[in-house]
Amino acid sequence: MIGAGTFGHLSDSFLGRKGSLTVVCILNAIFGCLTALSLDYWTYCLLRFITGFSTGGVGLCAFVLATEPIGPKKRGAAGMSTFYFFSCGIALLSGIAYAFRSWRELYIASTIPSMLFLVGVLPFISESPRWYLVRGKIDEAMKLMRAIAKANKKHLPDGVILALDEEVNENSNDGQSCKDQMDTKDAIAGSLIDVVKSPVTRIRLFLAVAINFLCSVVYYGISLNVVNLQTNLYLSVFLNGVAEMPAFTITALLLDKFGRKPLAIGTQWFSGIFCLMGSLVMIHGEWKVARMVCGILGIFGMAGTYNLLFIYMAELFPTVVRNAALGCGAQAAQMGAILAPLVVVLGGGFPFAVFAVCAILGGILAFYLPETLNRPLYDTMAGMEGGESV
Repeated sequence: MIGAGTFGHLSDSFLGRKGSLTVVCILNAIFGCLTALSLDYWTYCLLRFITGFSTGGVGLCAFVLATEPIGPKKRGAAGMSTFYFFSCGIALLSGIAYAFRSWRELYIASTIPSMLFLVGVLPFISESPRWYLVRGKIDEAMKLMRAIAKANKKHLPDGVILALDEEVNENSNDGQSCKDQMDTKDAIAGSLIDVVKSPVTRIRLFLAVAINFLCSVVYYGISLNVVNLQTNLYLSVFLNGVAEMPAFTITALLLDKFGRKPLAIGTQWFSGIFCLMGSLVMIHGEWKVARMVCGILGIFGMAGTYNLLFIYMAELFPTVVRNAALGCGAQAAQMGAILAPLVVVLGGGFPFAVFAVCAILGGILAFYLPETLNRPLYDTMAGMEGGESV
């Protein structure tokens, strides 16, 4: 929770998207392995805290870095495709945990992907051109855009430059070209304070935080609730991971047809209905399987929502505060993750009933969010306020 807020701010400021992702992966690799060497409980707690601190920034930094260069027509499909790897990780974790029954061995085995990512993937990833743009690094942004064009067998005409949305509006009014300002461009900064001050983004942030919290209670709650199903733990975790993948495919196919808002409402209510059914099913005999099916379908719907929220929030906020806003949503989600096990331990049908209420309430709150389908990704607060007023 603390890491999500910290690295959300750092990736919007001087550290950047790629820089933040590099730091969190290094911390993950180091402290994940050191956890396996813990000699006492308090050392273990400290090392897990630092590992959690770094893990909190991995998802949001990687997602924003992957989706910011994508145009509006393909952004939904590209964004949803990133989550297949998350579900594969969950499914793979059940196999790794089955193979490594010692918790020390499991921590080392689950840290290896961070090391591989640092060596085999990160060196070949470019920084976000939008981050370069808002930081005033026009030359670096243009070099990256030309590299993207070349890789796609396209060509950027000479004299074309990137400009912030607010600059386009200002220069069109005073007749000055963006190119005239290129050499004197300063970095533009933003924070959550700016988000709260703006009437356009304030209500969006409050709603997004509440929905993230409610969805997280359901998502992590169903995942942890496998202990109450009295079925094979490894198989249940594996099936939960696999069940998420069709949700991503269906959501990606429907995302650009129906929009973000209807899907956010529909997937939450879908999950809520099956959680409600799970709360009414007995846990004796063959009914155990029926409750497990309700849990799988519940996480199927919530997986679509939980990951759709990343795309939705990225489009709801401008570049200067995008990661900070996503970090704030991630912090709310981690608060939900903290609450989820406290609900699960109550046992019986009560956890499913709580998950049903959270999912249905989250769907109701999503009614008040604006639709972002085919809307531009704004760069600055002024640009968003100007664009939304139009």
